[in-house]
Amino acid sequence: MASEPDLSGTVALVAGATRGAGRGIAVALGAAGATVWCTGRSTRAQRSEYDRPETIEETADLVTSAGGRGVAVRVDHSVPAEVADLVARIDAGSGRLDVLVNDIWGGEGRFEWNVPLWEQDLAQGLQLVRRAVETHLVTSAHALRLLVRRPGGLVVEVTDGTAAYNADHYRISVFYDLAKVAVTRLAFSQAEDLRPVGGTAVALTPGWLRSEIMLGHYGVTEQNWREGTAVAPHFCISESPAFVGRAVVALAADPDRTRWSGRSTSSGELAGVYGFTDVDGTRPDCWRYLDEVVDAGRPPGDAGYR
Repeated sequence: MASEPDLSGTVALVAGATRGAGRGIAVALGAAGATVWCTGRSTRAQRSEYDRPETIEETADLVTSAGGRGVAVRVDHSVPAEVADLVARIDAGSGRLDVLVNDIWGGEGRFEWNVPLWEQDLAQGLQLVRRAVETHLVTSAHALRLLVRRPGGLVVEVTDGTAAYNADHYRISVFYDLAKVAVTRLAFSQAEDLRPVGGTAVALTPGWLRSEIMLGHYGVTEQNWREGTAVAPHFCISESPAFVGRAVVALAADPDRTRWSGRSTSSGELAGVYGFTDVDGTRPDCWRYLDEVVDAGRPPGDAGYR
């Protein structure tokens, strides 16, 4: 990009900002000067059932340190009353909402890989769908009432996989597959509702994300992440959470962002359009890599895909 985006005066809600893509997006918005309301269920006082150390207060502090203003609010986005209270608090505290990022997931470990539907734990699978899809609906139903008061609002539905990739790839389990495709369609549907009021809704996927959970899984850190390729060679195409964060910033700063409305895109595609990079100065294009290298059975190697 020709210059660093300036989102001073912008108010964003990142729903699901505790860790991973949500945290990366929140911090990137803060680095551009935005006020970012950071929600999740893990706080310094009480962890969610994930029982991980990351908290929404930590994310909010990172937003503020990056140059924005971070506000942490514990919210269970499956509870409509809590979301309604959150939106009322944003209205009272900021008086507007310009960007809504639906990154709520809550399904880690709540599905079985490559197990047929009739052998799955039905209660567990339905809970995944509620937490990964219903929460997005609940959040948008309340937050859009504030966002549409001003023209030009942006909704980003964070998912896994582009519409083109997911169209002919089975994603791990029936429940996971359904959740990820449904969120993409939700962006399309919201785009239709927002078009008459000048709003934009986009489905956005990161690539292979170096989240806190993924780094821990491979026993590496962001500093030595390439050592993870010893276990998973295709991990070479992975990206940091900052990359998808910069993708959201680029969309939010684009006065012509309505051209993306209703579409499915990726951090890699947007990097090619807007010119931003990951923290290492590269532009990993994971979904093209999966198609041209992994699915084609070619040997691992990210040369030409960054």
